[in-house]
Amino acid sequence: MRLRDNLYSETTWDIYETRYDPDQMITSGSNFMIGNGFLGYRGTFPDDRAEQYVGCIVTDTWDNADGVWSELVNAPNGLWLQVLAGEDGGPLCWREASPDTWRRTLDFRYGVWCGEAAWPEAGIHMVEERFAGRDELHLLAARTRITASSPVRLEVRTGIDGQSWNLNGEHLPELVLRHHEGSGTVEAAGRTGQHHYDVVVVQGERFSVEGRTPGEGRAPTPAAVVASGRRIESSRVISLQPGETVTVERYVGVFTTNDLRESGDTSVEAVRHAAAAVVQRARNSTWDALIQAHRAAWDGLWQDLDVQIDGDELAQTVLRYNLYHNVIATPIHADHLPVGARGLSCQAYQGAAFWDQEVYNMPHFLYTRPEIARNILTYRYRTLPGARQKARDLGYQGAFYAWVSGDTGHEICPSWFFKDVLSGRPIRNHFNDWQIHISPDIVWALDRYIEVTQDRAFLISCGAEIAFEVARFLVSRVHYRVDRECYEVIRVLGPDEYHENVDNNYFTNWQVRYACAAAARWYRELHSSNPAELAEIARRINLHEKEPGQWEDVAERIFVPTPDPQTGLIEQFQGFFQLEDISPEDLKERLLDPGEYWGWPNGIAVATQVSKQADVLQLMVMHPQAEELEVIRRNWEYYEPRTQHGSSLSYAVYATSAARLELLEDAYRYFLRSCTVDLFNTGKAISGGTFIGGIHTAACGVAWQIAVQGFGGVAVTTDGISLDPHLPPGWDRLTFTLRWRGAAVDVTITPADITASSRRESTTELPLRVGSAGWRQLLPGEMVVIARG
Repeated sequence: MRLRDNLYSETTWDIYETRYDPDQMITSGSNFMIGNGFLGYRGTFPDDRAEQYVGCIVTDTWDNADGVWSELVNAPNGLWLQVLAGEDGGPLCWREASPDTWRRTLDFRYGVWCGEAAWPEAGIHMVEERFAGRDELHLLAARTRITASSPVRLEVRTGIDGQSWNLNGEHLPELVLRHHEGSGTVEAAGRTGQHHYDVVVVQGERFSVEGRTPGEGRAPTPAAVVASGRRIESSRVISLQPGETVTVERYVGVFTTNDLRESGDTSVEAVRHAAAAVVQRARNSTWDALIQAHRAAWDGLWQDLDVQIDGDELAQTVLRYNLYHNVIATPIHADHLPVGARGLSCQAYQGAAFWDQEVYNMPHFLYTRPEIARNILTYRYRTLPGARQKARDLGYQGAFYAWVSGDTGHEICPSWFFKDVLSGRPIRNHFNDWQIHISPDIVWALDRYIEVTQDRAFLISCGAEIAFEVARFLVSRVHYRVDRECYEVIRVLGPDEYHENVDNNYFTNWQVRYACAAAARWYRELHSSNPAELAEIARRINLHEKEPGQWEDVAERIFVPTPDPQTGLIEQFQGFFQLEDISPEDLKERLLDPGEYWGWPNGIAVATQVSKQADVLQLMVMHPQAEELEVIRRNWEYYEPRTQHGSSLSYAVYATSAARLELLEDAYRYFLRSCTVDLFNTGKAISGGTFIGGIHTAACGVAWQIAVQGFGGVAVTTDGISLDPHLPPGWDRLTFTLRWRGAAVDVTITPADITASSRRESTTELPLRVGSAGWRQLLPGEMVVIARG
């Protein structure tokens, strides 16, 4: 199936391209990447180097090399391989191979990259497979098979290339390169400049020849190892006859200081030993055994995380592609690491968490693998000290979470994020001090988690403290209007980042009310059910008994814009409707340079109603019951033509809300736009002079929400799970898994009926409602088929 231009799929579990396009070098490297939440390896070719944007981005390695940007380390490339053919020893470049057999494939069911190329003039055909271990997170593995169609002399070079592609400085300024003769491995070890983290890459290989008579000569020469500059390589020379194949397997172990925190020994010797041990275990196994274990781990995940669509192969392919990237961007193995806005596809956005993490990435896991959602929220608990520090630094109380949050939770978003491309001067943005909705957004996610799981232990150990500290911050941040007898929130940014320094943003004020009410509710609940535990929390954070009353007062008296009684419209922020009303298309004509930033303070959108992304509709998607359906419809119709979609987050909001409104043509159109931001390269790689390319992980995560909560019509409430589906034309079947408290249910929706099957592993009944019908109890192991109206 042809997806677009040079992009195809055979199985709905893969994508492939059949020719090299240099204009898509950065994009294809991201789209075809492999990863596992610990590291991400870009989908480049074996002989590529820094100039081709090779990347092995490793989590938990934040370093500031240029004094401005904290970002993750791009580790030395342990999968580098180069083949030289013929007597003159000319290199066989993958990017210049014959187009007749050229192919690059990503199997995203199992996270396996495959490249195929031929050089007829040299009589060589090459196939490489690689994967980032799903069961062994510190392992990168590759197998290259080189087959001769005519007699040929080959030199095969493998090794570790330490010349890294970095956005903002070299993070491993000095590399120590070693060759271990006893084990036959090579090693590159470096130390970051800021925190002095050790990063170690060890590579070992297996070299074999097939199709040759046993005992026959022409064995490869012993490996010659050379270290030069930032690269260490081994070289073997071999002569092949037609039909013979050289197989080169490379096994790479990657470890850092931070991976050994819990062991108590974080010395460089311990890091080196750990990386070498990964390689040794791999070499003691076989390629087939390793990839079988890797695939089994993926199968276990897809049992819950997959969403199946019958009748629309395009939709199925792009949906699974996005689910895959959400999984490999998420450190599901840890509870102290964030989901980066560009995952591990590159260093853009610093490998750090934004509000995207809770609002866009987390729901995919919350309703399918809630233990992963727990890890994400535990990360926010672990980073409370950073959030408290930020609040204090800005003169507030409680916890003001970082807009850009790395390992510690301290704010790493620069104040000068973009530059004016016309003058060359930096732009002072206020993402890091005015975009306060990040804190109540986390409480919203926490409330969703507690509702779905009833995990009271987490509420007591982590959740309540998060909510109480956020409420404290919000109480100190709101302003009381004596003349109006209400609280207001002034000088903020809502989700629409083009409009800074606005007052009473609908989304922000609504979330402030919600978070304060949730904190007060949990305080009252714990006061009744767990007074001793509540007393310990109060002692730990020095909580005064009068404070919950303040939270309730803010929740009751904060001003939240309401629908206009005549039009049903909700003003995005105070004064929004007085701004110039112009379409994004017409506004674009005012640009003097295509690279201009549209927003604050002098961008072309600031004085207009053109929004960067969904704002009012964002709230209505997160809180489906916040407004009447007709109000949602009127606001969708008003704001949709005024939204520029300058953020990849925007399409999904309009898709999900359109599905609920039964605007199925619009919903499907926005679903495809959201799911192909990366695949079809529709996003911006540079904005305001800043590189923001790579995989848009939030758009990947939210694909699940469009399919399940939008088209599937799933709503999870205090009463249970309700279904009100609206399938796009051509969709014959939509199947997914949901978890609610102790119940696990597989749901299949067709145009005729809905089948809900509770798995035998379920430990509780599931309250279920379809459409406007009454609630029914689905017992563990029970299956029901319900006809649709």
